[in-house]
Amino acid sequence: ILRHGHVVGLARQPAKRQAHQPGEAYYVPVPQDDTDAAQALVEEFCPFFESETILKIGQNIKYDLLILKNYKVRVNGPFFDTMLAHYLIEPDMRHNMDVLAETYLHYTPVPITDLIGPKGKNQKTMADLAPAAVSDYACEDADVTLQLRHVFEPILKDLGLLGLLNDVENPLVPVLADVEFAGVRIDSVAMGEYSAELQGYVQELETQIFTEAGQEFNIGSPKQLGEVLFDKMDIGKGKIKKTKTGQYATGEEILSQLAADNPIAGLILEYRQLSKLRSTYVEALPQLVSPVDGRVHTSFNQAVTATGRLSSTNPNLQNIPIRTEKGREIRKAFVPRDADHVLLAADYSQVELRIMADFSGDATMIEAFRLGQDVHASTASKVFHVPLSEVDGEMRRKAKTVNFGIIYGISAFGLAQRIGISRKEATDIIDTYFQEFPSVKQFMDDSINRARELEYAETLLKRRRYLRDINSRNATLRGYTERNAINAPIQGTAADIIKLAMINIHDWLEKEKLGTKMILQVHDELVFDAVREEVEYITPKIRELMTQALLLPRGVPLEV
Repeated sequence: ILRHGHVVGLARQPAKRQAHQPGEAYYVPVPQDDTDAAQALVEEFCPFFESETILKIGQNIKYDLLILKNYKVRVNGPFFDTMLAHYLIEPDMRHNMDVLAETYLHYTPVPITDLIGPKGKNQKTMADLAPAAVSDYACEDADVTLQLRHVFEPILKDLGLLGLLNDVENPLVPVLADVEFAGVRIDSVAMGEYSAELQGYVQELETQIFTEAGQEFNIGSPKQLGEVLFDKMDIGKGKIKKTKTGQYATGEEILSQLAADNPIAGLILEYRQLSKLRSTYVEALPQLVSPVDGRVHTSFNQAVTATGRLSSTNPNLQNIPIRTEKGREIRKAFVPRDADHVLLAADYSQVELRIMADFSGDATMIEAFRLGQDVHASTASKVFHVPLSEVDGEMRRKAKTVNFGIIYGISAFGLAQRIGISRKEATDIIDTYFQEFPSVKQFMDDSINRARELEYAETLLKRRRYLRDINSRNATLRGYTERNAINAPIQGTAADIIKLAMINIHDWLEKEKLGTKMILQVHDELVFDAVREEVEYITPKIRELMTQALLLPRGVPLEV
């Protein structure tokens, strides 16, 4: 039982008990007013924690590992995390222990509020309670967790998912715990200066918007903005939409359509972008710096996304915009821990496109990747029927959007919006693409047909995404699910690849007793706080471990 980074007590369950039978669990209270005594007692459990043969079964084990790190206790696998087990079984459901107990054990655990009261200033903590009161709750946790393991393991075996749990998800738990514990150093001074700079840009944009509108108004109010744009200025003929409440729609999609002919729409989009950049990241991140070590510690969620990707919260360090110059400035405020370290980033190159090429078996695309060609230029050459040497930047840009858009089932309308062309031109480009890459079209059709039959799609490592609406009579819902049928195997396999790479790199760094630490995962990118003197040694090894994490069936090479 844990509180504010400290152990209140330790509960464990003898693993030999069978599921659904009443068992016994043990609770050991930890002193709260004597740090040395608490440390000594926790260390008594080190032979269990450090054993590499004793299976540790838990619910959200990463949290426990992070707390025990405060006691300098290392917990070694093997692990069986019931939260992650259920995430593989039913990725779209909730995975908290109370829900799992009610669903699979037909048992309702004692709510924690029965012990500490409802949320509010009078809510107690576990440390305020008598050990006898805490012990029943803690032992119930251990009992339920073990029972869930006995229920989930045969289900995982039947679904062919036990290997994914044991080889990927469970081994990733201590890796993520170490990444979170290490944290990221932020240059708060630089952030403060950049905040003031952004505020200047925002105020300048505000002035330009008011000049275009001929009046001042609250730009942040959709109601006022709609009235100014569509009533007073009378723009957007034929493109005006209203929300369910009768207000004018002023979202990004509408403003993007208007921006080409109406400068004020583009100014508002930029105003929103910079305002969000400033409030969400530039001003917020320095407030989240830990007073203990001066770093920002995000939380990586292993059981949230439907595709297997990690997500990041408190704060979200995966969504920092890097496609714009001003967004990239934020990344510059992420700094190494000291002068003896440097930040090292390793990024998979076009990993999802490579997976699609391999899965589809398209000979042209596979050959381009094997020869190290510019695949976007190669696609442009095919789609626009020009020699490779005559492909210009605009053609390549359009081909790049098509290449990545195909993975997500982009429509002619979506492509037209994305690259600023007519819907007819977009339709022609997509039709030509499928003529030139027929295996890709076949792969997409096969993916949808397979999903219609099975009602799920799976990755190379058999991770499932259930697609229960694939046969829906609702065309919109069915279309959305069909796009997921194409994308889930690709995005999910990419997620599995980088997870394996993280495990292998983490294990290698520890085995070599190196000082370099992995500190971030941003989808296809890993970031390291690298010892300056180790960079030359670790760089080729990190590249090797990432490119060899999982070999694709047709041998399309991964590149970092």
